[in-house]
Amino acid sequence: MKLGAFSISLKVKDIHKSKEFYSKLGFEDLGGDITQNWLIMKNGQCVIGLFQGMFEKNMLTFNPGWDQNAQNLDSFTDVRELQQTLKENGINILHGVDEASEGPGYITIEDPDGNPILIDQHR
Repeated sequence: MKLGAFSISLKVKDIHKSKEFYSKLGFEDLGGDITQNWLIMKNGQCVIGLFQGMFEKNMLTFNPGWDQNAQNLDSFTDVRELQQTLKENGINILHGVDEASEGPGYITIEDPDGNPILIDQHR
């Protein structure tokens, strides 16, 4: 099962302070829009998302169809196929994607300790 590019999505209180902090750790802007309170930053192969006022908890994030530079992959496992496999494996889907749809979509699940996992396909 190929889940796509991996990152950590962090719930932050002040996106500007968080950007300044992670910049001091060597992270650079990769994408997002700080004026909309979200920013994606990268240091080597490590990617973090900073999100102010969007999520209740920090979460693991996977992006089918993208590499670690947010570039489209030629081949990837569609989020609807991933959802079906997860269901077959007994994973509870908290938010599912319409399996009759195409293109962008997301699903959310939790690990046994309640850590949220987002599988977010942008294309």
